[in-house]
Amino acid sequence: MTPRLVLATANPGKVRELAALLDGLGYRCVSLADVGGVRLPPEGETSYADNALGKARAASAATGDVAIGDDSGLEVDALGGRPGIASARYGGPGLSDPERVRRLLAALAPAPTRTARFRSLVALVAPWGEEAVVEGVVEGTLTTAPRGTRGFGYDPIFLVPAFGRTFGELSDAEKARVSHRARAVAAARPILARWAERLARRA
Repeated sequence: MTPRLVLATANPGKVRELAALLDGLGYRCVSLADVGGVRLPPEGETSYADNALGKARAASAATGDVAIGDDSGLEVDALGGRPGIASARYGGPGLSDPERVRRLLAALAPAPTRTARFRSLVALVAPWGEEAVVEGVVEGTLTTAPRGTRGFGYDPIFLVPAFGRTFGELSDAEKARVSHRARAVAAARPILARWAERLARRA
């Protein structure tokens, strides 16, 4: 029987991206909506790694499956690295992605530099207690207005130098070549492959 890999995120954009990036590893990727009954801990302000591990641990403990959790953020140099770990909550609770983008652009308007990076920490948790955390980073600059309708979050204002386009303008395949989450998952794949072999031997 194909082992399950629980994607410990409530963000449908991340579910879609992670499932595509994890293809071919010998797992059946399932979302929190698929498994039900998993309560993720609230994200804290300590570190990306702690948040990612908290999600993966909760999902693995609730399901008995291997789980993967992600925490990521946009770090803007002119804003001292903010919003960073608070990217999903920037500007206050209840805002939509476009509203957060507008708040960020307004804060950045007088800045002489627009360099920024996306950082992703991916945590892996196995039901036998093994854990791992890997990181992916991509550097870029921020546009003065949103461009493109793909992706989610701050994607439409993050310009990738290699393409001269924002994440919001890239196809899924193009984004998967360079994104912070793609780089983190690439580092996670050998670990997950090893765990899949262990699960196959136990089956």
